[in-house]
Amino acid sequence: MYSGLDDVIAAETTLSDVDGINGRLVIAGYSLDDLAGRTSYEQLLALLAGGFLQGDAASIRRELATARREVFHHLKSVDATILALSPIEALRALMARLPDGEDKATAYLLLAAPAVFTSGLLRVRQGLALVAPDAALSHAADMLRMLTGAAPSAVQVAALDTYLVAVSDHGLNASTFAARVVASTRAGLTSAVLAALGALKGPLHGGAPGPVLDMLDAIGTPANAETWLAAELARGERIMGFGHRIYRVRDPRADALKTALGRLASDGAVAVERMALAEATETAALRLLAIRKPDRKLETNVEFYTALLLDALGFPRDAFTCVFAVGRVGGWVAHAREQIDHGRLIRPQSRYIGPVAA
Repeated sequence: MYSGLDDVIAAETTLSDVDGINGRLVIAGYSLDDLAGRTSYEQLLALLAGGFLQGDAASIRRELATARREVFHHLKSVDATILALSPIEALRALMARLPDGEDKATAYLLLAAPAVFTSGLLRVRQGLALVAPDAALSHAADMLRMLTGAAPSAVQVAALDTYLVAVSDHGLNASTFAARVVASTRAGLTSAVLAALGALKGPLHGGAPGPVLDMLDAIGTPANAETWLAAELARGERIMGFGHRIYRVRDPRADALKTALGRLASDGAVAVERMALAEATETAALRLLAIRKPDRKLETNVEFYTALLLDALGFPRDAFTCVFAVGRVGGWVAHAREQIDHGRLIRPQSRYIGPVAA
């Protein structure tokens, strides 16, 4: 029996490939090393879904900007019931208001909405006025502007673009598989994305980056890193930001995000002390994990530097999963369309192990 469907091939795709042995991620035929820090989110969408979206990066940027303005009006009806939800649950509730089709127009609304809704919900929760989208800006730049109310720096925009590209697609992960299952029923792209959001909410998938900051806060200073981590391991606790279900070496996304974070630090957006604490924690964690768990390859994963980068950009830690969705929705939509165009109804078998009726 394949626990968790490990090693079971459930789809053929041209969208991404995760090489866990060699620590390599390929998206739409390009290595992440060649994309991260060099590619905007709109350029990434042109690679992932340009055929379906019917455009190059420039036209996708225009269409996406128009879609941001179209979904913005939903924020004006946010009420106390929505605000009482967690950010990811509030995002899911607003996304459920979008029309459910399989066409390009629906896809653009779904691609635009997480950025608009996340920034808007965070402002409303703080009692701040909503900031309407600016069609002249890129997706990453507009999301940051809608969050803070101020024009972001080029370094900040590049950092968010790097993150959105790095998390845009990652093989047949839990949320993407959920999207493909629903898409295979022909329920519609919105239904597929809502299913993916439900899967992403789980702490074993997209809900993990925030606790990295909790860990760093608890450690406090670089000198305390090894002692604190050793105590956690002695209690059998998991060290957040290390280890991955697929990768047996360092997660390539971690390096991309560490580079982007370094540029933010050079620009003054990250305190020197915070970077020193992160680096000391990473060094100590890798050393201790190698000693305590020599039979397992527990390297730095995407969550560690995600937490530091999103924090530096001004996103609160309880909204990190929402920002994950801003990037991953590109992969969800592309996979859903690929399933609709080339797949069939997903209907695996189960093996009954219960009692047999007489």
